[in-house]
Amino acid sequence: MKKMMTNLLVAAAMIALPALANTKDNRLSPVEDKVRHELVMLPWMSIYDNLSFRVDGDTVTLFGATIRPVMKSSAENVVKRIEGVSRVVNNIEVLPLSPFDDRIRLATARAIYGYPALQRYALGANPSIRIIVKNGNVTLQGAVATEMDSNLAFMRANGVFGSFTVKNELRVDNR
Repeated sequence: MKKMMTNLLVAAAMIALPALANTKDNRLSPVEDKVRHELVMLPWMSIYDNLSFRVDGDTVTLFGATIRPVMKSSAENVVKRIEGVSRVVNNIEVLPLSPFDDRIRLATARAIYGYPALQRYALGANPSIRIIVKNGNVTLQGAVATEMDSNLAFMRANGVFGSFTVKNELRVDNR
């Protein structure tokens, strides 16, 4: 049981950032690996934040959305300090503060992670299904193991009262 939990934690950590820029043989360059590591290690990262990046030479472009303004500046600051990075373009969106959106976030998380078939995605420090809510519109991002899990998460999120739309951007990761 302990070995299985360790394997699940390692798998969750490996798919923490869904939109990584891969090289041709599906390995990260040293700079990409360092950027990924620094972003995954940011404190206060939650299922309501989704950060990604692209490396072009010595320029790193950050993307995604966060509910905490400090995440945007923290991500930029840690990436700036990486050897081999001379410029950081920060396109991380800070989502608006809204009790309405907060209620939808919590209800969507309960609907997805409380469903027995999807509970395994809640394991680990960094769950792989990200719930982005902006002005009542929900976007699911991240990685799941099967198309069925993607569809289940979409259906569970679609059943949350108060959300206007649900967009499913979950990718199937067959590793």
